[in-house]
Amino acid sequence: MSPAEEDELTGIHCRLDELLAARGMTLTRLSEIVGLSVVNLSILKNDRARAIRYSTLSAICRALDCEVGDLLVRAD
Repeated sequence: MSPAEEDELTGIHCRLDELLAARGMTLTRLSEIVGLSVVNLSILKNDRARAIRYSTLSAICRALDCEVGDLLVRAD
C-alpha cells in the first residue's frame, strides 16, 4: 500500500450506498434534499472524505431518517 493510500484510511466506513438503496433514493435526490453536490456526497459514499461537518451529517441523517451510527461505522 502506498503512503497516499495509507493516509486515506480512516477506519470509518460510510454506509450511504446501503441506506440509499434501502430507501429507494438516488444520490442525486439526496443532494437536492441536503444541498450538497453529488460530487461531495460521492466522496463521502466512497470512503474518501477526510472530514464531515456536523451540520452535513445531521442533514444526511434527517433526509435518510437514520442515526449517525447507521451511516458511519468502524471498518477496522
